[in-house]
Amino acid sequence: MSLSSFILKKAGWKIEQNISIPEKCVICIAPHTSNWDFIIGKLVYNSLKRQSAFLIKKEWLVFPFSLILKPMGAIGVDRSKKSSVTDQVAEKITNGEISQIAITPEGTRKRNAEWKKGFYYIAKKAGVPIVLAGFNFKKKKVMFDKIFMPTDDEQGDFEKIKDYYRNADIAGKHPELFAL
Repeated sequence: MSLSSFILKKAGWKIEQNISIPEKCVICIAPHTSNWDFIIGKLVYNSLKRQSAFLIKKEWLVFPFSLILKPMGAIGVDRSKKSSVTDQVAEKITNGEISQIAITPEGTRKRNAEWKKGFYYIAKKAGVPIVLAGFNFKKKKVMFDKIFMPTDDEQGDFEKIKDYYRNADIAGKHPELFAL
């Protein structure tokens, strides 16, 4: 048993994996209402013996945090620039620099019904599926539940993705901060 598995077990967390996670994919994970999401998410993915990249504010990638976060897969995002993070990350997936990236569509821990679409565009540009995953803090479980392949119907795709999360067995640490 790995250290991550041991910690999750002692804390009462379970992993519900209803799909086989593709080698290359974008993992859309919601709700994102607490910093605990990151900690639980990394423990879960480590216990599955997998590594995924993740996006983080570039301000977090300074010494000494950078020594820990970069090896964990952190990709810094400069919110003040209009450079295309989606293009950069899609290219990293396409060229094999990274295989998987976990992204919270809310883009913040605050209540935000206007989801960021970067996870969708990254998957579409890289030609990889989106794994729909979720946290349930009430039941202490993380689910990998559905694989979604983006189509040419962006609006329809987003409705399907949001419908999944409307009906999924999810609950954020702070449920009042989750919005669709």
